[in-house]
Amino acid sequence: MYIPNHYELTDFVEIRDFIEKHSFGTLVTTDEGKPLATHLPLELDKRGDDYYLTGHLAYRNPQWQTLGDNPVLVMFQGPHAYISSSWYQTEDVPTWNYQAVHVYGRALIMDEQELQDDLSRLLQKYENHRKDPVLWEELSLQAKKQIKGIVGFKVKVEDVQAAYKLSQNRPVEDYENIMEQLSQADDFNSQQLAKAMKANREKDV
Repeated sequence: MYIPNHYELTDFVEIRDFIEKHSFGTLVTTDEGKPLATHLPLELDKRGDDYYLTGHLAYRNPQWQTLGDNPVLVMFQGPHAYISSSWYQTEDVPTWNYQAVHVYGRALIMDEQELQDDLSRLLQKYENHRKDPVLWEELSLQAKKQIKGIVGFKVKVEDVQAAYKLSQNRPVEDYENIMEQLSQADDFNSQQLAKAMKANREKDV
């Protein structure tokens, strides 16, 4: 994606944390030139010196058949919101602030044991803190048989691009006012974006 220098994020530790927090991504592949996309939960896993994104698709979803030799794109998005130029001290044009990460790589189909292990980790992440957690090890044999209805995959990470467009190019007074206006908005995305801008500013102090 196109990223102006002052919006580019290159710290992989921070990118990794972003993916962990915003792990519901979009898998994009092509089939004879036609783009295909599926929205799904993904996990970033380090194996040796390499990183992999892991996930699964429904067997009836034909996109899994496009995985293999062709490169894939996985997109993760954070909070985003409209930025009114009325919040600036001097005249300018409105814009849109956002956080996004693009991951490029090649996908391989998991074998059944790999898929089971991945599902176990996924359930640990999203269930372990709950009062009555539903964990893979405790599922009935009948429930576990539903694994036949999904296809696990892993994407070996080859390139990562990250953009934090958070008004870094604006004067301090504008930046402060943008955060204030967003924090007072009545929508969740704007409020979360204000928090992201605050965290980004504190990181650079």
